[in-house]
Amino acid sequence: MPIDNIFGTTVNLLARNIDLRSRSHTMISANLANVETPNYTPTALSFEDELKGALKGKKGGSPAITHPKHIPLKGQSDSLQQVQGQVIETPSLSPGKDSNGVELEAEMSRMAENQIMYNASIQILAKKFEGIRSAIRENK
Repeated sequence: MPIDNIFGTTVNLLARNIDLRSRSHTMISANLANVETPNYTPTALSFEDELKGALKGKKGGSPAITHPKHIPLKGQSDSLQQVQGQVIETPSLSPGKDSNGVELEAEMSRMAENQIMYNASIQILAKKFEGIRSAIRENK
């Protein structure tokens, strides 16, 4: 039985969000690790709009099909699992003498924001499961 039928959209959305935030954290960490690498162009993972689109697409009935040869899938979790995010280059407007595009302060800010959103998603997911556990215990 798909998770959709047991928990609804919230659990699937939070799970996918946590996965994508983890990938984003890895990319930000790579940018920070290469702060002194000549000619390095930092990257970021853009996925928020894609997640919103997957949710809106399902409310309309079916997930968005990105290629005419793709087989349409059914179910919210399928639509959310298709969200992979898009890797984009985020070079500095004023790269250093070695053409490194990493801005240390901007990357640290992105990492802090990403970590806050990751932690918030974990806390919401934990509360959701706590509510389910409580409901099960009350019905014993």
